[in-house]
Amino acid sequence: MTGGPAGFAINTYSYTFAGSAYDTVARLADQGYGGVELMFFPGHLWPDDLDSSSLQRLRDLCERKLRLVSVNMPNVDLNVAAAVPEMRTYTLALLEKFVRCAGELGAGGIVIGPGKPNPLFPMPRERMIPHFYRALDRLAPLAREAGTQLFVENMPFAFLPDAEALMSALDTYGDGGIRVIYDVANAHFIGESPIDGLRRVRDRLSLVHFSDTTRRLYKHDPIGRGDIPLAGIAEAFREVGYSELPMLEVISHNADADIADSCRRLADAGF
Repeated sequence: MTGGPAGFAINTYSYTFAGSAYDTVARLADQGYGGVELMFFPGHLWPDDLDSSSLQRLRDLCERKLRLVSVNMPNVDLNVAAAVPEMRTYTLALLEKFVRCAGELGAGGIVIGPGKPNPLFPMPRERMIPHFYRALDRLAPLAREAGTQLFVENMPFAFLPDAEALMSALDTYGDGGIRVIYDVANAHFIGESPIDGLRRVRDRLSLVHFSDTTRRLYKHDPIGRGDIPLAGIAEAFREVGYSELPMLEVISHNADADIADSCRRLADAGF
């Protein structure tokens, strides 16, 4: 890993209310970062609001100024494994737009969630898995056609929250082109060792998200404001052969300063 902002990529979650993806890319590029993950969000980056020339303009900016590692979305709004078929249909229709847009922008991957159970009375996993697989049946070929990849994330509110469950489901599905994005804060919140999780997902690992949280309250705070132990994670990166930039997915109302400080803290920890 390399120190300084060029050694890190930045997710634009904190900037979704502040302006367009184009302006955010320019802003982050001026700060010297090495890559970006754009969030799909109305008013920031939304397929129906962008014509082909706007998409090409944004792609040109990323190719000139700040490499587009991936695109993402607030997955709390969507559910590919919902019990209600209309919700699954609606979610997949949006995701298909996002996948096509990811390809047009030249993104290396698009982050998706495996789906969420009802927290009070969850549908059995064996009934949710087929919904997830049917979503992959539609989205994986579309991603290949668009020139991007699916990155499935470990999410604490998903029905496959941990590395073992996620990898078991993907390995059973069998498409080696479907990759994993491993979120360190998500793992820590559910009590999973990020080092163990990284080892488990190594065969599909394409991206790692960083932020901070405690195990009592789920957050994506700046590094140092939670209690994630960073010791050993940089070494685990090298052990599993991780070659992409660490992606800061910090959510803050003081984003520029908090993200810069988080990068410094990660650099001090060996990243």
